[in-house]
Amino acid sequence: MPTTSGGALPALLSGSGVFANTSARTPASGVIPYSPNTALWSDAALKSRYLALPNNGGLITPDEQINFTTNYNWTFPAGTVFVKNFDLVVDETNSAVPPRRLETRLLVRDINGGVYGVTYKWRADNSDADLLTGGLNEAILITNATGVRTQIWIYPSPSDCLTCHTPVANYVLGVNTRQLNGTLNYPATGVTDNQLRTLNHLGLFNPAINEASITNYLKLSALTNLSASLEERSRSYLEANCVQCHQPGGAGPTFDARYDTPLANQHLTNFPATFSLGVDNACVLKAKDPWRSVLLSRINTTNNEIQMPDFRNLIDTNAVAVITAWVNSLAGTPALAPPAITPASGNYFSSVAITFTAPDTNAVVYYTLDGSMPTTNSLRYVGAFNLTTNATIAASAFATNFINSAAANALFSVLPVHFTSASFLTNQQFQLGFVGVIGSNYVLQATTNFLTWTPISTNTAITNQFNFLDTKATNFPFRFYRVLQQ
Repeated sequence: MPTTSGGALPALLSGSGVFANTSARTPASGVIPYSPNTALWSDAALKSRYLALPNNGGLITPDEQINFTTNYNWTFPAGTVFVKNFDLVVDETNSAVPPRRLETRLLVRDINGGVYGVTYKWRADNSDADLLTGGLNEAILITNATGVRTQIWIYPSPSDCLTCHTPVANYVLGVNTRQLNGTLNYPATGVTDNQLRTLNHLGLFNPAINEASITNYLKLSALTNLSASLEERSRSYLEANCVQCHQPGGAGPTFDARYDTPLANQHLTNFPATFSLGVDNACVLKAKDPWRSVLLSRINTTNNEIQMPDFRNLIDTNAVAVITAWVNSLAGTPALAPPAITPASGNYFSSVAITFTAPDTNAVVYYTLDGSMPTTNSLRYVGAFNLTTNATIAASAFATNFINSAAANALFSVLPVHFTSASFLTNQQFQLGFVGVIGSNYVLQATTNFLTWTPISTNTAITNQFNFLDTKATNFPFRFYRVLQQ
């Protein structure tokens, strides 16, 4: 690969030299597999990873070795190439259907101390992969138990790569002591060994490590590692997925995702969130209160405005479950869940019946109609009520021995029933457009003196918008109309 991003990039993956057999994805000599203890979430993709350090064919020299440290960052020599393959299961009902190859990403350590990234998109026949010069989104059909869903896959551009592979993150992510302090089966030899020991045996560390110390090094834990505590798994996940931004000097505010930062100094638990997302007393993570834990809200959404991390279209539900369990295990007074507001926010005609469902039979719900924060001095909910005007509802649950819930919010626009149009048809019948409530019966009445009102017709609203007809409108020099709801 070129020494800088300005060099001539191979148009095909086969021209990069990372695979001895490109279609089979057989790594070339000197290309070493690795697997982090805690993976970055990539929309459920299956990933395989390799690295290759530069070597002139002779003895390994210091400028061809990894500058080893026991903490987060290693420093890699210029010319190091990191390889990551992405495959996606496209039939969740039949394991015999092979995953689809999507892309191979290369990250190259350049001669200026930085990195550049390139993406190769695999051809349908898996014969080779083509260089992408820009980003690309592709809709991929996934067969599942209920039918077929569409998943949008994001192929990153070179500039997208540098969004995460930043100087503050030392450019390279997921290749460090606590990520590789774990075992891996090496297909070329069939040997299973600790990855740090393997790299040390290959002479790739400078200085070489005392292998007896490996057991003393920190290691991250996968979400699925049930032998590790909820705290270990949660903090490991946050380092793997958030540290590129969330560390001193990074673009991400508030908390420090580095695993070796003591929890008390990470500004994670019970630390006020910089951006509350509209939640009262919001923290990054709040003990026994997942509803006021903004970090959970960010990983449990695909709303591009607030989701973290970026470049994803699916929620890592396993991560949400583990971090929620950790939050609920922290010491503190438990919080109530927010009450449910029925129906949902929206536009309604004439009136809308509002109900609240408390999270606990002993809880009392207080609410406001102007969006202000409810207190025990606010309106107390005693049963369903009708809204006949616009309102921004905020409702909170209160109970003894609990922290009151975060407020549930809903915005209701209540439109009055009204005429929308009036015109004569070609047959001289007078037509009045009307907006009403579906299922209600409406009587059109007419008058010429505002004293005597004559019923003209009765309509049942099948949809919100419908028409009334006055077949005798031309019999009068003028006529006035009103509608009554039966």
